[in-house]
Amino acid sequence: MNEKHLALRTSQLNIALNGLLALSKLAIGTLSHSVALFNDGINNAGDVISSVIATVGIAAGSKASDDEHQYGHERLECVAAILLSGIIMVVGITLFADGLISIIKGSYQNRQSPGLLALVMAIASIIIKQVMVFHSRWAGKKSESVALLASAWDSQSDVFATTGGLVGIIFARLGYPIADSIAAMIIALFIFRVGLDVFRDGTDKMVDRACDEAMVEKMRTTIEAVEGVQRLDLLRSRTFASRCYVDVEIAADGKLSLTEAHTIAERVHDTIEHTFPSVKHCMVHVNPYKTRKR
Repeated sequence: MNEKHLALRTSQLNIALNGLLALSKLAIGTLSHSVALFNDGINNAGDVISSVIATVGIAAGSKASDDEHQYGHERLECVAAILLSGIIMVVGITLFADGLISIIKGSYQNRQSPGLLALVMAIASIIIKQVMVFHSRWAGKKSESVALLASAWDSQSDVFATTGGLVGIIFARLGYPIADSIAAMIIALFIFRVGLDVFRDGTDKMVDRACDEAMVEKMRTTIEAVEGVQRLDLLRSRTFASRCYVDVEIAADGKLSLTEAHTIAERVHDTIEHTFPSVKHCMVHVNPYKTRKR
C-alpha cells in the first residue's frame, strides 16, 4: 500500500469509527439519561460531517481549470470549510447554553442518574479514540499527510473531552447530578473549538497565507542544491486551499546564454513541483549572479 492509499484508507477508517461512536453515544446518552455523553456524540458527529464535507470540497476543488476559473477550483474546499465551521460553532453555543440554563434553573435535579451503560460507553470511547490517535499519527508521519496529523490532534482533544464527560457521569452516579450538566458544557466548548479551528483553517487558505515554515525551509535547501543555482534571491509561497503556489528568484552566472539560464530555471521548477506534490505551480525568475537584488 503506497502513502496516498494509506492516508486515504486511514481517513476512511476514522470517518467510519467516528460515525459508529457518534450513533452509539447519541443512542446510549438518550437511553441512559446522560447529557454529557449525548453532547459527546454530537462532537463525534461533527468530526464525521467535517471529514465528509472536506472530502466533497476537495472533490469539487479538484475540477480542472476552465476559461472562467483559470487558476482552478481549489478554494471551493475553503468555502465548504467556512460554511461547516459556522454550523459547528452554532451547535456548540446552543449546547453550552442548554447546559447553563439547566444549572441556573435547577432542572438538572429532575434528571435520572446516568446509567451504567453510559459509563461503559465513555470508557470504551476513550480507548477507541486513543487507538485512533496512535494510528493516525503513525499513518500521517509515514504518508507525510498534514491532514492526518491534524486529525490525530483532533482525536486527542476528543479523548480529553470524553474523559471530562466520564468524570461527570461518575459524579452524577455518585449523587451529584449537576456534574453531568457541567461535563456537557465542557464538551460543548470542545465542539465550539472544533468549529473555530475549521474556520481559521479555511480563512487562512482563502487569504494566501504562506506555506508551513518547515516546508519553505526544505524548499530553500532543495533550490540551493540545484545545479547551476549560484544564489537564492527570493522565495515566496502562498496557500491555495489544499495546494500552494511558489515564486522563486535565483541568481545564475551572468555569462550564460538565455537558453542555458532558462534550462536552470526549468530545472528548479521541475525539482520543486516533483519534490513537493502540494505545489500546484512554481514560477522561477533568473537574475545575473553579480547583481544581487536589494
